[in-house]
Amino acid sequence: MTDYQCFIADGMQMQAFGAKLALCCKQLSLLELQGDLGAGKTTLTRGFLRGLGVTGAVKSPTYTLVELYECVDMNIAHFDLYRLADPEELLFIGIEDYLADRLCIVEWPEKGQGVLPVADLECVISYDNEGRHLYFKAGSQAGQQALLQLQSVMLR
Repeated sequence: MTDYQCFIADGMQMQAFGAKLALCCKQLSLLELQGDLGAGKTTLTRGFLRGLGVTGAVKSPTYTLVELYECVDMNIAHFDLYRLADPEELLFIGIEDYLADRLCIVEWPEKGQGVLPVADLECVISYDNEGRHLYFKAGSQAGQQALLQLQSVMLR
């Protein structure tokens, strides 16, 4: 399976979906979240982290660029590249080191184009008056496995 799509009605559902997604992504290195401002990228990430047991504040790292989370099963680096002026800045902060030992969830990955590797899993979030549409595409074998697991989890 190389793609998956679903509809999310509101922020509560987005967080619940994020928690389910977390169960499927333990073998990934890079999860990219794309979408306009307010699409729900950080809300999805908050649910993802809650699903891994994070209880503290989960905020968008728009100004800090990266927030780190230590979870029981895995470590997470949550990036927001919205304010990144040049993709080369990712090299200065050691993006390769983050990718080597934790899952990197990256909002606004297009700002890191040319430096970021192909994502294991891409998620594009679009919205209308009814809610959010999520479109996933696998970019690796691990991403394909994650989508198979996600489909199974969502059928329960």
